[in-house]
Amino acid sequence: MALMNGDEMTLENSCSGQSAVHAIIGESESTSTIVLSRTTGPFQIPVISHSATCECLSNRKEYPSFFRTIASDRYQSVALAQLVKYFGWTWVGAVNSDSDYGNNGMAIFLSAAQEEGVCVEYTEKFDRAEPEKLKKVVEVIKKSTAQVIVGFLAHAEMNNLLEQLSFHNITGRQFIGVEAWITAESLVTPTSFGVLGGALGFAVQKANISGLDDFLVRGFWETGFMCNETNTETSLKTCKVNQDFLELKDNDNDVTELRYSTNIYKAIYAVAHALHNILKCSDHQGCKKPVEIKPWEVVEALKHVNFTTNNGDKVWFDPTGAAVARYEVVNWQRGADQLVQFTPVGYYDASLPSGKKFVLNTEAIMWPGGTKQLPVSICSESCHPGTHKVLQKGKPVCCFDCIPCPVGEFSNTTDSIDCKKCPEAYWSNQNRDACLPKNIEFLSFIEVMGKVLVFFTLLGVLLTLKVATLFLINKDTPLVKANNSELSFLLLFSLSLCFLCSLTFIGKPTEWSCMLRHTAFGITFVLCISCILGKTMVVLMAFKTNLPGNNVMKWFGPAQQRLTVLFLTFIQVIICILWLRINPPFPLKNMTYYMEKIILECALGSPVGFWAVLGYIGLLALLCFVLAFLARKLPDSFNEAKHITFSMLIFCAVWLTFIPAYVSSPGKFTVAVEIFAILASSYGILFCIFAPKCFILILKPELNTKKHLLGKTQG
Repeated sequence: MALMNGDEMTLENSCSGQSAVHAIIGESESTSTIVLSRTTGPFQIPVISHSATCECLSNRKEYPSFFRTIASDRYQSVALAQLVKYFGWTWVGAVNSDSDYGNNGMAIFLSAAQEEGVCVEYTEKFDRAEPEKLKKVVEVIKKSTAQVIVGFLAHAEMNNLLEQLSFHNITGRQFIGVEAWITAESLVTPTSFGVLGGALGFAVQKANISGLDDFLVRGFWETGFMCNETNTETSLKTCKVNQDFLELKDNDNDVTELRYSTNIYKAIYAVAHALHNILKCSDHQGCKKPVEIKPWEVVEALKHVNFTTNNGDKVWFDPTGAAVARYEVVNWQRGADQLVQFTPVGYYDASLPSGKKFVLNTEAIMWPGGTKQLPVSICSESCHPGTHKVLQKGKPVCCFDCIPCPVGEFSNTTDSIDCKKCPEAYWSNQNRDACLPKNIEFLSFIEVMGKVLVFFTLLGVLLTLKVATLFLINKDTPLVKANNSELSFLLLFSLSLCFLCSLTFIGKPTEWSCMLRHTAFGITFVLCISCILGKTMVVLMAFKTNLPGNNVMKWFGPAQQRLTVLFLTFIQVIICILWLRINPPFPLKNMTYYMEKIILECALGSPVGFWAVLGYIGLLALLCFVLAFLARKLPDSFNEAKHITFSMLIFCAVWLTFIPAYVSSPGKFTVAVEIFAILASSYGILFCIFAPKCFILILKPELNTKKHLLGKTQG
């Protein structure tokens, strides 16, 4: 109060005199500066601090007359988060002083760290007068997995924490410090380097005041020892009489380590410039006569102060009353003399453009343990390409498990949040870090299954030609004549086509092959069944003709037999034409049945057309089977009906089995099942009908007589 009102004694009832001071420079710590600013605030006396950094002091409503020549902790806290992120430390611990300085600074750091993607394992705080809380903090640090500790602590709290960490031998942690303690010489003890060795932090720039060292040394000798070196002052004696102190005369190296002196220097000059502007001083006319200076006038003048010191530093205050943020990045190292040094390894300047504010010389940094190996502090190892992050329940986002991408998905970046689906025609590789074109599958001629089916197809054609040749050689024999040689040759021709049509199902499906395979299959099989049906009807008609008074055979002669075969086949041709015209089969890339490969197949187009073709074949086969079954008890000379019955039984069994197998078989096996049904039914007809005749023609030619066929051979 004496500073604000003066120390004069008065008996008057009011104090309206001019303030004893125009500005107050101080305090050093944020907490005491807050108290001072709140006290002087109502009187509008400016307070200019050289080291109070609490962001809370930026509130102009609460502290309208507060200024500082040091930056707010907002910049330092953000810079701390950027520094941590720069080295890839995403898992850190945080300890702060339980004060306005520590709490505000830590709150800003935590917010900035979250934006930078840095996770904080623990946040602990304590006061210098709370030893129990300090013990808890030490236990938390001891049990933690984070290797990096951000200490937003005042000097006193840091000193207490350092003592406890040294006592419990907790070493090897990477400390990140603030200007309050990172360059404090008092923290350097024989055991402290084991804890703080390699620490990084932000420090106020070193003093840069020309002539400061000479001024301080001269003042020290002349004030403390009442002497000077040259003895120019008659009132002072020569310093040479002080032989014990002469060795310290040039010991001014510590002056260069002063850091806050520059801020005090700037604060004094800021007040001087403010008063200079109020008094409207000039180089030629001097200043106005003494006038009454109001405190609020000094406050307003300080807001507009803008000057450059003799060393080139610009001084001005931002809207919050703070100076531009400029920090040195220092590193605790041991010099060649084994003494602890605060080595500058970079700087931070908030006035520079984005991207140039932070400069670090990482090669000059010495890490804990005296190594050049960058410490690692992460909760979880990075997820390699081919995996994605899954957060661990109840833990921060930096703690995650690396889960391989599902089949058909991939990730090609480190620490991918999720996996991307491969394009429709692609599939993920084994490592799940890239997509490869899907394999295209179809029944080809070069694979084993294709070769086997081609072999049996060609074998069937060869056997059919052999039988046809044998029948042609023996065309005039009773056996061939009795079995309707014309229909037999037509049946053999249709069987050869049935065998050959299976080849259209093998190979890469095309538009023409898809239309050909189903129509060729349908028409050739109807032709085959029509021939068998004709032979069956001939057997029945021949039996009826042998009965007295029956003349049925004249209505079913060779011409009628040909017309019957052509008519029945023509119906199938009409069905196939309608199918092809309305909705024909077409090649299709089936990507739904298998996820990892593409099935190249022939889509039916119209399922009704496909099942109509099969249904018509089945109807003729069933009719043929019924007629042959009715003729099974005819005399032995007409036993071809029995062979037809067996062939149709095999045919129907094969195709009834084919339907569920066709529906359930995947990919190229669907085609293989269809080919197998064609070959099996064709072989069944060939062997059941023609094998017994070939047996007689080749091995039992003596049975190939008219008498035997009529059942009149002599016993």
